[in-house]
Formats: sequence, C-alpha cells, structure tokens
Amino acid sequence: MERKYNSQVKRHIKKGDNVQVIAGDDKGKKGRVVEVITDTNRAIVEGVNVVKRHTKPNAQNQNGGIISKEAPVHISNLMVVDKSGKATKVGRKLNDKGKLARVSKKSGDFID
Repeated sequence: MERKYNSQVKRHIKKGDNVQVIAGDDKGKKGRVVEVITDTNRAIVEGVNVVKRHTKPNAQNQNGGIISKEAPVHISNLMVVDKSGKATKVGRKLNDKGKLARVSKKSGDFID
C-alpha cells in the first residue's frame, strides 16, 4: 500500500536552514539544507550522507568515473540549529507583522 503525503503540510525544515543530524550514520553532523523533497519527506544536506556513484561520461562530466554526492536524509532525522548553534525544536508564533513565523523552542528567537 502506497502512502500519499499531503504536500501542504508545514515542515520544520526549509531550504537554507542549518540543521543537525540526530539519527543514523551521520549523527551529530551539521550542514545546510540544499533541497527539500516534499513527496518523500526528505532533504539533501551539504556534507551529510555522502555516497559514491559510478558515472558514465556525459556533457557535465567529460571523463566519467566515481563521484561523491549527497543522498537525501529523512526530515525526521534532522533538527534545526538556531543562532546559538544548538539543535532545537521549532514552534510557530505570530511576529510583529501579524504573520506566523518559526520560533526556536530553546531560545524563543525567531528563525529566519
């Protein structure tokens, strides 16, 4: 049975966030989110979950060979890192403009 996820669900991870891995082989590593894949609830993080792939020569890679690239990580294994450098849960609160914004649960600061 295939599960369908609602793409309108708010996620605690966004592109450009600094995150820390809290589970898996790369536990403890920090990096910046490059891409969020909403269909499978995964994110690609710089320097995390690096895999090697054998590639044939093509227009982008003239020689081919073995390249290293980041593989997606499930967003449940990631936590946002706030300005102080600590991993934190994310809440939502109205800002001074009256819009919902993400808030660090540890420090209470708004997350950009």
